[in-house]
Amino acid sequence: MAEFQAGGRRFPLGNRSYVMGILNVTPDSFSDGGRFFSPEAAVTQAISLQEAGADILDIGAQSTRPGAERIGLEEELSRLRPALESLHCKLEIPVSIDTFYPECARFALEQGACIVNDVSGTVDSKMAEVVRAYDAGWIIMHNPCGTDRRQEDGRTAYPEGVTAAVGHFFREALKQALSYGLRPEQICLDPGFGFGKRPAENRALLRELERVRTSGIALLVGLSRKRFIAEAVGSCDLAALDAGTLAGHSLAIQNGADFIRVHNVKMAVAAARAADSVVRML
Repeated sequence: MAEFQAGGRRFPLGNRSYVMGILNVTPDSFSDGGRFFSPEAAVTQAISLQEAGADILDIGAQSTRPGAERIGLEEELSRLRPALESLHCKLEIPVSIDTFYPECARFALEQGACIVNDVSGTVDSKMAEVVRAYDAGWIIMHNPCGTDRRQEDGRTAYPEGVTAAVGHFFREALKQALSYGLRPEQICLDPGFGFGKRPAENRALLRELERVRTSGIALLVGLSRKRFIAEAVGSCDLAALDAGTLAGHSLAIQNGADFIRVHNVKMAVAAARAADSVVRML
């Protein structure tokens, strides 16, 4: 059976959907406004997400909201260090580090994380070296804007269609990762909803998600409280955003997603179970 492996953790694919809970240790998150920036708040929230049923905790110190300024390596490390050191050995669920800096990834893996959630849109040899050294899992995202936040306004064009572009990127990214000595089961692919895609392109990609799925390779989808969800539901109210997120993730599960990345873990777990009861007949 195909599975996603990360630092000795195994996630069989096809059995059920897995929920990745988001923990932002940033002062300017678009969703939680820096509520979990302090180490004490971060630990409390991490434990809360675990108790709510998260299968993975994804912790990040760099905001990816539209218009956010990229912070440097040292500042990202300064935000991550107290949170990761405070969390060390306090969780039973695996930890993922949301970063595009190999040095930050290495520090997090040394602190017990086992997954690198890389939003850079590249398959960097230095990041691959870190992932391989720690036998970690590597989430590789389609992101034509790279690490330049100022371009994340959805103006990227896809002459061949967004689904074809993402599918092509997935095939090439997997080939590149394997050439660096990684195993297929260490790779998880993310279509990058909201990154360099217009609202209509996000909707098309969700509708056609099954076409980009790579057999035997894990697929992660993160729609949580994204701008195109707000536009779809006609509100930026958190309750409305979470309702729209649940609808989007249920469609993603139906179309082949193995992992969903969310802010509201409790609601996502319930929705995933309901979707799995239909899609996977559990």
